[in-house]
Amino acid sequence: MSSQQAPGRPFLPGCAFRDPTKTSFHRSQTLGYKNGFAFARLPTVGVGGERLYVNQLSQAELEDLANRRPTLTYGQAKQAPPPAFVPAHVAFDKKILKFDAYFQEDVPLSQAEHYRIHQVGIYYYLEDDSMAVIEPVVQNSGLQQGKLLKRHRVPKNDQGEHYHWKDLNRGMNITMYGRTYRIVNCDPFTQVFLESQGIELNPPEEMAFDPYTEMQRMPVHKYITPSDFDQQKQFLTYDKQVLCFYATWDDTGSMFGENRPYVIHYYLADGTLEVREVHKPNDGRDPFPVLIKRQRLPKTFVDKKNTFPSCVLEISDQEVLEWYTAKDFAVGKSTTLLGRTFFIYDCDEFTRNFYRDKFGITDFQPVEIKKQPPEEIPQVIPPYNGFGTLEDSLQNCFALCPKPPRKDVIKMLENDHEVLRYQVALESPNPEDRKRRFILSYSLSDDMISIYEPPVRNSGIIGGKYLRKTRVAKPGSTTENATYYQPSDLTIGATVEVFGHRFVVTDADEYVLNYMESKAERFPAASLQSLREHFRPRQVDKEPANSDIPTLGTSKQELDELTAQVQEELKLHKYLDNKNIQEVFLQCDKDGSGILDKAKFLAICDTLSVPTNACLVHKLIDLCSCGEDKINYRDFLRAFPL
Repeated sequence: MSSQQAPGRPFLPGCAFRDPTKTSFHRSQTLGYKNGFAFARLPTVGVGGERLYVNQLSQAELEDLANRRPTLTYGQAKQAPPPAFVPAHVAFDKKILKFDAYFQEDVPLSQAEHYRIHQVGIYYYLEDDSMAVIEPVVQNSGLQQGKLLKRHRVPKNDQGEHYHWKDLNRGMNITMYGRTYRIVNCDPFTQVFLESQGIELNPPEEMAFDPYTEMQRMPVHKYITPSDFDQQKQFLTYDKQVLCFYATWDDTGSMFGENRPYVIHYYLADGTLEVREVHKPNDGRDPFPVLIKRQRLPKTFVDKKNTFPSCVLEISDQEVLEWYTAKDFAVGKSTTLLGRTFFIYDCDEFTRNFYRDKFGITDFQPVEIKKQPPEEIPQVIPPYNGFGTLEDSLQNCFALCPKPPRKDVIKMLENDHEVLRYQVALESPNPEDRKRRFILSYSLSDDMISIYEPPVRNSGIIGGKYLRKTRVAKPGSTTENATYYQPSDLTIGATVEVFGHRFVVTDADEYVLNYMESKAERFPAASLQSLREHFRPRQVDKEPANSDIPTLGTSKQELDELTAQVQEELKLHKYLDNKNIQEVFLQCDKDGSGILDKAKFLAICDTLSVPTNACLVHKLIDLCSCGEDKINYRDFLRAFPL
């Protein structure tokens, strides 16, 4: 009770009267926390809630204090700038209020439970006043858990208001989108923040738990009558004693199946068994030796109802009528373990002694297992698709990573740079094509044919390479039994069909005749005779020409024309080095006369692989001859320009 002294009267009992409107007589609080720090403040109200003006400054005094600064020697100090504005999303960045809550969910279609309790966390983000509700995820709960309410500003009512942190407190209910949450507690940061803002927090409450979940955690009391079988005696008697059976599993009925060997171990100490697979080196299987881990396997199940699930995690003694024991295994019999039928064909010596002493069995004759040879599947070569050569394409049918076909290295070394050249004409109904002449080169090292067309001026046809080096199959040959053109097929007047184009052999180098005569046993007599008859008129004309001694006055025009023809023919011999040829001839000419002996000249040509047996080259050598044994090599070198 508060009394007020009357004016002009002493402050004595009976001289004052009480104010009936005052009901609060406590002193105001002067200690508190703000932003996590303790501070003291001056009381603004006295006992009974009366406002105290002695501890407060007027508005004018506050403005004067804000603008007053100590006067310095050089005048009035500058006014301090106002503090910078800090937005809410910066001041309250990553500051979150967390409340522990729960809500109740009805379960109408269950006899085990009628309602379910969900424990959730309510998160309030101070930077944008948004909220989120998250339920901790419980493994194998079968419930939709996690984020129940995504982060956003939650509406409070139909008037457009939203929930604010001032609306949250412990021990209260909050309804969001038709679901009521009971807030029971908060974290220390949330408690300090709300108290610093002048909010009195309710005392925390205990978190409610789901009754069905708690019931599942309690152990179920089972009353089982103890068995007369002494497992300890069995363990002590048969410890480290294992029966070993050798069996096979026939899986040939399935795709890519085979007859695979296994070892069955039966442990007498506890009646368990395991099945281990026998691995062999390079069998192509993963190194997992255990097919069935060590466990008790059921042999006969109890008659189950139709509602009993066919697949369970563990099998107890209530579902099994009989387990596998040692008497269920015998040599020469089949045993089905977890759906696989194993045929036992042998056992070890300890197993034989155990069965002989325990069951009186003496027949342990092992069964011979015959392995069926794998069925040979003929390899079918697909038809040739036209890409690449036959040998290259065939390698794709033999290996996943094909290798290049093997080459005859001995033949390549013996016939290196050995080329047979023929002149061929094109068979065509077009008169312009019948006049075209080609040079067919047959490489003896790899049996490949290339065709070159010498350019003819003002013919309207661009000469050059007509066919790159490749093997040409004869007409009528198949991809299974391909036959290619050989030197014996290239006779004078013979027709060569190259990829739909027909060519007629009209001429050949003398080197072709010399090569075939040196190896006459490899070629038919008819092919050799046709070349001899073709070159016989040339040899007859050559004999009188050799009797006359050519002079240095050979026609310059004839020499120039022949030199140009030789240059065109030598373009096919890309291995010739013109610069090296000229240097060698100049070094051999000691006196610089430009004349060399014919024997020495021919020896140098053989050393430099110059094709002296070619018809045009041989003719050029004859034109450059000075007598019987002298040759003007300078005129000959005109065919080898730098």
